[in-house]
Amino acid sequence: MKRHKKLLLIVILFLCFVGNKSLAQSIEVIKYPDLAKLINTPSEKHKVINFWATWCRPCVKELPQFLELYEKYNDENLELSLISFDFVEDLENKLKPFVDKKNIEAKVYLLDETDYNAFIDKVDPSWSGAIPATLLVAKGNSKRKFIEKEFTEDELEKVYLNFIK
Repeated sequence: MKRHKKLLLIVILFLCFVGNKSLAQSIEVIKYPDLAKLINTPSEKHKVINFWATWCRPCVKELPQFLELYEKYNDENLELSLISFDFVEDLENKLKPFVDKKNIEAKVYLLDETDYNAFIDKVDPSWSGAIPATLLVAKGNSKRKFIEKEFTEDELEKVYLNFIK
């Protein structure tokens, strides 16, 4: 009986290890042209594109709202992209562990650009470059809304639902 319990424990530990590895998120390092394509390519889904970083406290604070929105509306018409402004050299030791710890299933990109002034106006002319910032793009690129601020509790879902009406 003891032998079966040990075997069962080993199997459970193995499955937990394999299960955690399968959840590991791959993070694509992109340049602005890739971001522009992500933003401008028409999609059958509504896009929510959040600009954030692990070192940005307000960004991390509002992140659960994005994850909840993704979980709730991903099967409907939502495509969530999290665009990290972390440094490329922090990909392996900061960003990937952060994404794994938070069990983020949405697409995460690391924007490898150092001259922010070269592209922020192209994302939206009203953007000062501060984060957190979010771009909403309706399916088919029929309309856009740019929001440069931290969302308060439950605000993101209301903004999203109002946008897609």
